[in-house]
Amino acid sequence: MDEKKTENKMSFEQGLARLEKIVALLERGEVPLDESLALYEEGAGLIKRCNAALDQAEKRVSILLQGEDGRIQEQVFDPNADYGL
Repeated sequence: MDEKKTENKMSFEQGLARLEKIVALLERGEVPLDESLALYEEGAGLIKRCNAALDQAEKRVSILLQGEDGRIQEQVFDPNADYGL
């Protein structure tokens, strides 16, 4: 199975669990160099995807917008709204 396709279908939690397994394998130092490099690359991709998922979750929780009076107001995220992000 193609690793990229599998990685793209992973939930945040699955990605994080896979990343933990990769770190454990690399920390043991028992994996051959070629496999270590492949695991490192996979882990770097997972870190990027997990960080992006966290960023999106944060944006969904709340959006801070400056009101007409200059004060910051918290608003519930509307996925259909254009916040200029």
